[in-house]
Amino acid sequence: MRGVTRAVLLAPALVSWWCAAAGQVPDSGAPPTPPPPPPAPPAPPRRAPSWVRPAASLVLPGTGQLLARQDRGVVYLAVELYSLARIIQLTHEAQREAARSRDLAFEVARRAFVATRRDTVFEYYETMERFTESGQFDREPGAAFVPETDTATYNGSVWLLARRTFWADPNLPPDPMSPEYVRAVQFYQQHAVGPGFVWSWRNKPLEQDVFRETIRRSDDAFRTAQNVVGVLLANHVASAVDALISSRLSAAAGRRTALHTTVGPVTAVRLSVEF
Repeated sequence: MRGVTRAVLLAPALVSWWCAAAGQVPDSGAPPTPPPPPPAPPAPPRRAPSWVRPAASLVLPGTGQLLARQDRGVVYLAVELYSLARIIQLTHEAQREAARSRDLAFEVARRAFVATRRDTVFEYYETMERFTESGQFDREPGAAFVPETDTATYNGSVWLLARRTFWADPNLPPDPMSPEYVRAVQFYQQHAVGPGFVWSWRNKPLEQDVFRETIRRSDDAFRTAQNVVGVLLANHVASAVDALISSRLSAAAGRRTALHTTVGPVTAVRLSVEF
């Protein structure tokens, strides 16, 4: 009897062991567990907004193309670097030539009239190109003010312009107390070269020619630098527009799209779509 009881108690354990060995689950009367749901597909990679690449190219040309793995971004970047280097070089050259012209003007044409050097606007030095002498500001150091009358000098030409502007007859002076005479003197005092900036290239034509050449080189360098600035700005705009068109086309096609432009004897525009 004791052996029968022990066999009954061991029967469930034996059944479970046999089912596990056979790869089955004993029927406990409970419903089977449903299989787990399949894993969700991976989310598609997020695309950068369409304005990112054009904005990047507008700030630094070529970056928008390089973000899209387009080799021509290197060309935009190279033009940017070359333009910046060229602008710096030309600006330095223009400033050097301008400083040289000011030094030459003081040492040769101004030192005899003033002991202390005072520089002024660039138009003053351009005027020194056209006139050999500035002329005196006041021909009579006394109480009466007498403008320069030699029209071959700069101040003399200013006084002639004032007489032609305010006098009825530039060769017939009115009363010095009349409004016409006073206005002409005021015009002269506003536009003539003062005592601190008198110059003379008399008997120094070669030095004045060197001065003119130095001014010309300075002007040319500044003008060329301005043209290169225009190229620099155009490079920013071209790179941004290129990146904008490529970005919009890629978004519309759902694939990577590139716009290729070939400039030469025959200009060609080619559109490529990656499949």
